[in-house]
Amino acid sequence: MILSVPCLFNQQMTETDVDLGAVTAPSGMLVLGMTGWIDYWPQVGRPLSERARTAVAAGGGHLHGPDGGDGEPSPWTCEAIAVAAAADRPLRVRARTSVSPFDGEPTIAVLEVGLGMPWTGPEDGAAVQLGDLPVDRCGMVLGDAQALDTFTGLAGQSANGLADVTYWGKYEDTVHERFGGDRIPHHPSGHGPRGWLDLPLAEAEAVAERLRTWTREGPGNGLMVSVDAHTDFHRFNRAGWSHPLLAGVIDVGGCPVLGLGWDPGDHSMRHRGERAYQQVYPATLEPRAGEAVLRWSIPPYDADR
Repeated sequence: MILSVPCLFNQQMTETDVDLGAVTAPSGMLVLGMTGWIDYWPQVGRPLSERARTAVAAGGGHLHGPDGGDGEPSPWTCEAIAVAAAADRPLRVRARTSVSPFDGEPTIAVLEVGLGMPWTGPEDGAAVQLGDLPVDRCGMVLGDAQALDTFTGLAGQSANGLADVTYWGKYEDTVHERFGGDRIPHHPSGHGPRGWLDLPLAEAEAVAERLRTWTREGPGNGLMVSVDAHTDFHRFNRAGWSHPLLAGVIDVGGCPVLGLGWDPGDHSMRHRGERAYQQVYPATLEPRAGEAVLRWSIPPYDADR
């Protein structure tokens, strides 16, 4: 199930404060992590929820996969932040945006989620440092730790037996005339490939094979065809297709979970290299009106860095 996400942008996208909806954490453990690695945690040791429980018991902190021998996170592996959160209420998520210096589109500068719990940190309100995270090129996920144990990643099985077929490239117009397929916007601007949504998986594979066969026996290379099973990873992408921040909330393990995509161009210029190049951004616990807030801050682009 894909849930709607309120958006406060006007057509000129001049707003800088965006309501991204709400998530829940019935386990009492909220996780902000790298979407491309969420289903990989069991392969590097304990499940995500077990690691989160240890971190939450210590006041919250940074989780990571196999380290590099010195206790530091290794590049290109699992990373997340885990904190305690109220188990009995929705947790509102907001973003402050800045304009990308590369394409003029809004990008997340600060992500905040109210944790529904009283502030128990320093009396002077000083922020509690939890660690830092890179921007995953596959996006970020925010949700209940136990629910995310069930997350199906890019190579997972379709959750409902359905899949989407899309095609694009040199012969797209010719293929459209011959085989059909609707325009499927992958961006608020309306750009995107053509194809068919919500086909039974076997039918989707058969449709894709017809397109590939036509290409092989006809003009040759020049058409890209993709079959995307309805994994949680793909459902996140779909939920964010029409949102200026590529954000969407879906149901995972019975909980509303937020997915945040990232514009490929902005990522390649601002965040490429991720932890391997120290492109990481701090996560903190901070007080607001007596309650704890999880904040992830991405500073403005620095060409010198």
